[in-house]
Amino acid sequence: MPRRKALKTGSRTRGRGHKKGRGAGLRGGRGNAGCHKTKRIMYERVGRVWGAHGFKRPQTVVMANNAINLKVIEESAAEWVDQGNASKKGKVVSIDLKKMGYDKLLGTGVPSQAYKITISAASAKAVEKVEAAGGEVING
Repeated sequence: MPRRKALKTGSRTRGRGHKKGRGAGLRGGRGNAGCHKTKRIMYERVGRVWGAHGFKRPQTVVMANNAINLKVIEESAAEWVDQGNASKKGKVVSIDLKKMGYDKLLGTGVPSQAYKITISAASAKAVEKVEAAGGEVING
């Protein structure tokens, strides 16, 4: 859809009603022309106008992981089995953390039983602790 300014271009007074509103004199010149006196004050009030400011962070850094600790799994495992989010076969509790919305497994806490955990990423210490308890971490 054309902008209002584009629609008015070509008309006698460009929607201003008077001849004096036709050209760049209305704006005090084109672009940043004449910024030494009156326009400069406006730019100083606005703040940092010229040049680049800061930087854009890479999306790999910005995207935060939804992490979970072994301690939380230990506390919630029985509840998840009751709800159907996890299954228990013998002594091993199988949990698909990826399906539950978690991205990374962290190593705070000590697992008291064997867990078979499916998750896309895990810290080395978390994998070590789960395997020491007789379980396994599946990257998937």
